Amino acid sequence: MDSVKGENNTVNIIHNNSDISKKTVALLEKKLTDNGFVVSEQYDYSAWLNICVGGDGAFLQAVHKHNFPDIPFVGINTGHLGFFQEVSPHEIDTFIKKLKSKDYKVEEISLVEGIICTRTSCIELIGVNEIVIKGIESKTIHLDISINDSFLQRLSGDGVIISTPIGSTAYNYSAGGSIVYPYIKALQITPLAPINSSVYRSLNSSVIVPRNMTIKINPEYRFENSILIVVDGKQHKYDNIVEINLKLSDMTINMLTLKDKNFWTKLKDKFL
Repeated sequence: MDSVKGENNTVNIIHNNSDISKKTVALLEKKLTDNGFVVSEQYDYSAWLNICVGGDGAFLQAVHKHNFPDIPFVGINTGHLGFFQEVSPHEIDTFIKKLKSKDYKVEEISLVEGIICTRTSCIELIGVNEIVIKGIESKTIHLDISINDSFLQRLSGDGVIISTPIGSTAYNYSAGGSIVYPYIKALQITPLAPINSSVYRSLNSSVIVPRNMTIKINPEYRFENSILIVVDGKQHKYDNIVEINLKLSDMTINMLTLKDKNFWTKLKDKFL
């Protein structure tokens, strides 16, 4: 069989441990091999494609585990919603045919970068979907939010989500945030259970922030040790947090999408 994609026809298959994922991987490996692809036994950083089999959680875990590689990702959905996953298991033959004929496109996905500063150090965190700042054990917290050093509000409530456009359909959407086209260069600030009373005034709606602006969050001093940082579902706890700076990262990941599928069709199929 002729090689695919020039001289490099090696693909990585990354999957979770569900029974349906394992069965899908076995079928996928055979069909890829029969069509001239080479399936790497271990993760190969020189491969030209990452195929992630599972749901959205498996996809996010794969991206973080392999440190946001330049190799494009494409997903086969064996989970529930599977918004990241481009292909269903019954579409494998069509998927491979499109790979061979190069009937696809590769697009950059923006990431969110957070710099978490404590009284002694700063830590960088990168998210695909979102970075969430919330109170430990769902405690009410008070956060001063500024954009490019211009004070916006003191948010009182459960916390705040800073989501990417691709993450706007995830936790952000569940919290009442807006859906944003995934290739717009912006971040979204969405409050979590904001308090509005005679004492506290908080925005009830999300705010869209363009790529060249930095979001600064300062917890009220008495909440420095009551903050939980959640990145794509993974929790991080740091003591004495004094400032959090968030922006659209210079880093990106690449997503392979089939030309006959688009965001609006996927949105309708998944949510409507």
